[in-house]
Amino acid sequence: MILQILAKHWWLQVLRGVVALAFAAVAFLMPAFTFTVLVMTIGVFLLADGLLATWAGLHLRGEDDDWWVATLEGLLGVGLGIAILAKPEISASLLVTFIALWCLVTGAFEIILAFRIRHEIENEWQLMLAGGLSVMLGVLMMVQPRIGFISIAWLIGFYALFFGLLMVGLGLKLRRRLKA
Repeated sequence: MILQILAKHWWLQVLRGVVALAFAAVAFLMPAFTFTVLVMTIGVFLLADGLLATWAGLHLRGEDDDWWVATLEGLLGVGLGIAILAKPEISASLLVTFIALWCLVTGAFEIILAFRIRHEIENEWQLMLAGGLSVMLGVLMMVQPRIGFISIAWLIGFYALFFGLLMVGLGLKLRRRLKA
């Protein structure tokens, strides 16, 4: 059931991937941005991804009992995005903590969803790998909160690159499933 719903809205996964890829390009091409610009970029990314995930979760309401998981993931992103945009002078360690928490929670939700759809779709590894990357980046940032500014930009850029590619791949796979 959930696979049909995800397939119906396949383009949301692709859009999330494209947003992540655009963010990765910014992180790689301009790592020396001032800290404020990086903070604002991260805030916009978290807000945009959170809005898309919330919208997807709300569309599951009434069609799936666990719609609240995707909605909660999205609301977390929205809340963190707004918090970062409201206080761009946020300290580096607090920013790392916010991002690490977001990565840990969204990664866990993505892994749970991959397990839920594993009987309905082949190669659900893409969503599970995206979740695993999120969790790994979250753990790394919790263990090493004082890594440098450019290191943060590059780590987040690599995360966004791989997450974006995996989400685009998942969305295209769901689209093929819908057409089948």
